Amino acid sequence: MASRPKRRAVGSGASRPLDSRVPRPEEEAEDEVEDEDEDGEDSDEDEDEDDEVVDEEVNVEFEAYSISQNDYDGVKKLLQQLFLKAPVNTAELTDLLIQQNHIGSVIKQTEVSEDSDDDVDEDEIFGFISLLNLTERKGTQCAEQIKELILSFCEKNCEQHVVEQLDKLLSDTSRPVGFLLSERFINVPAQIALPLHQQLQKELAEAHKTNKPCGKCYFYLLISKTFVEAGKNNSKRKWSNQKKDELMFANAEEEFFYEKAILKFNYSVQEDSDTCLGGRWSFDDVPMKPLRTVMLVPCDKMNEIMDKLKEYLSV
Repeated sequence: MASRPKRRAVGSGASRPLDSRVPRPEEEAEDEVEDEDEDGEDSDEDEDEDDEVVDEEVNVEFEAYSISQNDYDGVKKLLQQLFLKAPVNTAELTDLLIQQNHIGSVIKQTEVSEDSDDDVDEDEIFGFISLLNLTERKGTQCAEQIKELILSFCEKNCEQHVVEQLDKLLSDTSRPVGFLLSERFINVPAQIALPLHQQLQKELAEAHKTNKPCGKCYFYLLISKTFVEAGKNNSKRKWSNQKKDELMFANAEEEFFYEKAILKFNYSVQEDSDTCLGGRWSFDDVPMKPLRTVMLVPCDKMNEIMDKLKEYLSV
């Protein structure tokens, strides 16, 4: 049985198959030359039909639902795509997110009519958003692993004063840090992020007012999937200084969080065989190097970030 919908559709988008390819001009010219051969016209057309990759757009309506036990496999899979081979207990993290389902949403395809030919798995999720309060969850394995992971990469990629600053902020129990998670398939449109973040902020405010878990946070910690053109920066010690205009964000809206972060750095995950959820990350045939970008954003900057999201993502 599907989890309870949150009484709204969160958006729609035109999704194009990841492996689709538009023929280049020189390829089209070659096809024209082949068509001039009348003797082989029929066979050529048959071959072209067999080899043709259709660049088709599919309109899909999405709706947000409360996170439930039915979503365990989907949420865990998306978490594994974020952490890859990092030593983080994604099973425990998934369980915690499900237990605190007073906050967070999963994205599912809107139900279709019985007359439709589309096969819709009501439990398939296309993304989710939630938050784990690392300060409240201190002592749980996954929370400690996340903090250790971030600090270890900070030590490898940042100067000592940055490491000390991050360690101090993560250890300060008087100013809780919330680990903000927003993961989705790469061909789900960015516009869906606006209502999801708006809903999450309402839920966090309500949790704080009613003294439920995940209430007030002073900082949001994000690990964003980013990419940089291969060869732009070959020094491991310089990842933390990667220029913003060289970074490409898998979730485009996270660039606005990056702009407001008081602490940020990058680390490479190229050796972790990032599958990118079935897509090949290549922009104009330029090879890309996968990174993770860590950001610590003051919660009092969230209103400014939400204004940016409304400006750029409103449909």
